[in-house]
Amino acid sequence: MPYDSQYTPETITPEALAHSQGPLLIEFGTNWCGFCKAAQPHIRAAMEAYPGVEHVKVEDGKGRRLGRTLGVKLWPTLIFLKDGQEITRLVRPDNREDIDTALAEIQDR
Repeated sequence: MPYDSQYTPETITPEALAHSQGPLLIEFGTNWCGFCKAAQPHIRAAMEAYPGVEHVKVEDGKGRRLGRTLGVKLWPTLIFLKDGQEITRLVRPDNREDIDTALAEIQDR
């Protein structure tokens, strides 16, 4: 799945995540967040090396159920899932290597 540069309103539910199949990266943040913007080159580069991982960018904020359900407090938060189970998460990643490591973990399982 190609890299998506924009966060979009929630279109996925916690229940749908629990039943998802395969590797999945959920990225929480906002389009105006400075930390989110700074992380994008690292996320984009890492995602290009893992085309089999689905990438969903979710706009987060007050009153957003999905982010609250998953305990998201800072942006960006990357949650790496495999077959509906959280494997790892990164909060405010600042390098590609950490993202690559997490993607490899969900890709190889």
